[in-house]
Amino acid sequence: MLTDRELLILKAIVQIYTSDGQPVGSKALVSQLPIHVSSATIRNEMATLEEMGLLKKTHSSSGRIPSIQGYRYYVDHLLKPDKVQSSDLRQIRSSFNHQFQEIDDIVAESADMLSKLTSYTAFTVKPELKDAKLEGFRLVPLGNHRVMAILVTDNGDVQNKTFKVPTNVDPEALESVIRVINDELVGLKLSEVFQRLATDIPIQIGKYIETPEGFLDIFEDVLKKSATERFFVGGRLNLLDFSKQHDLGSIRSLYSLMNRSTDLANVLGSPDQNIQVQIGNEITNNLLKNYSLITATYDVDQHGKGVIAILGPTSMPYSKMIGLVGAFRTELARRLIDYYHDIDDS
Repeated sequence: MLTDRELLILKAIVQIYTSDGQPVGSKALVSQLPIHVSSATIRNEMATLEEMGLLKKTHSSSGRIPSIQGYRYYVDHLLKPDKVQSSDLRQIRSSFNHQFQEIDDIVAESADMLSKLTSYTAFTVKPELKDAKLEGFRLVPLGNHRVMAILVTDNGDVQNKTFKVPTNVDPEALESVIRVINDELVGLKLSEVFQRLATDIPIQIGKYIETPEGFLDIFEDVLKKSATERFFVGGRLNLLDFSKQHDLGSIRSLYSLMNRSTDLANVLGSPDQNIQVQIGNEITNNLLKNYSLITATYDVDQHGKGVIAILGPTSMPYSKMIGLVGAFRTELARRLIDYYHDIDDS
């Protein structure tokens, strides 16, 4: 249990160090603390905090910097999120004020926007699609026996895939297949559509084309694209500004991680409604042991929940970043809810 004075000193050291990146000495703290205390007393308290593992001494200075445990204690017990500056809030709202054609466009743009606001690497995951329903499926002829399969879900998601139709397939039979899919599957949840594809739908389609498997493979591929979580990354190059990794192999591994959806899903996890802070080894992937990750969900009513996150150094200004993440998820959720309302009204 820390004393009130130890709490004030730890809080001040974290705030000063995350602001200017310089080790903090006792003389600098004399003018920063809200209580009158001598430099010698501060040095003694700093030594005690170091013994507790909350501070550590650098080789180049007599000052102290927070340890990983110190950051953890600060985040858990001392931190109060900063109020977001009005200029940052205007910038967020202005960026979301554009006309977007698809949900993916909004969520992808939000990753870039969040990375610019924080100067860190940002991740956004679109709202979960487990309750999405199939709204329609059609084929658009492109000429030379090529067609585009287009699938639409009720949450506004649109996916497509181009493929070549065998010359022996009767166009009228293909139209009959499309009618079967729309008559039988539209209005069902995607999970139910997958179930029907494994049971009776192949039999029904087999009445019109001899080899329904090939066509159903195409349909299922497009369906899987709609049902799969999609991750967007903004500010990959920002890693170079704050990474402690100096060899190309480590940097390359980090960049590779950001392109693997399964690994990203494990790293981001499923945060609850509260904003979650993971520091150093608390992050599941060993590649990120020298970083901090702030994650939060955003709620889009009946359309599900998504995730936003920022990856930065352990010395990030936590109060400011948590304030920004909190405001950002509110604005992102509001923009997506407006998007869904526009779809429902159209």
